[in-house]
Amino acid sequence: MPSYRFVTEWDVPAPPDMVFDVISDSLRWPEWWRGIKAVDELTLHEPQGVGNRRRYTFRSFLPYDLVFDMQVTRFEAPAALEGHATGELEGEGRWSFAPTPRGTHVRYEWDVRTTKWWMNLLAPIARPAFTWNHGVVMRWGEEGLRRRLGVAG
Repeated sequence: MPSYRFVTEWDVPAPPDMVFDVISDSLRWPEWWRGIKAVDELTLHEPQGVGNRRRYTFRSFLPYDLVFDMQVTRFEAPAALEGHATGELEGEGRWSFAPTPRGTHVRYEWDVRTTKWWMNLLAPIARPAFTWNHGVVMRWGEEGLRRRLGVAG
């Protein structure tokens, strides 16, 4: 399975606790994050705590959906959020939130492997398109987060 490492960084003019609260409430992502079609609760754990499992359905600019489950493995408000993905993407996702003089520095690390047969088959030639597609989704996320928080773009 081809593997990918993505690192996304945002500087958001809002305090870490506010940014963390919006990011950690992923059931509401489809309300503000373009490209996220659905987030479904799979467990009855604490709504946002360790052990929580949710199913994510993403569709970005390229015409295919990605569906994967994420189980929270670390929940330390307002500094860190981590999870383990299984499904059409498998791997680890890590959010970190650091205070800055102007708000919050957000860093997302996404270390994943694809499991869709056609993505694996096309990876040698389509990797740049898959990487670009991930960047589009994350830009939409930053734009939506800023709108949700009511802060300047």
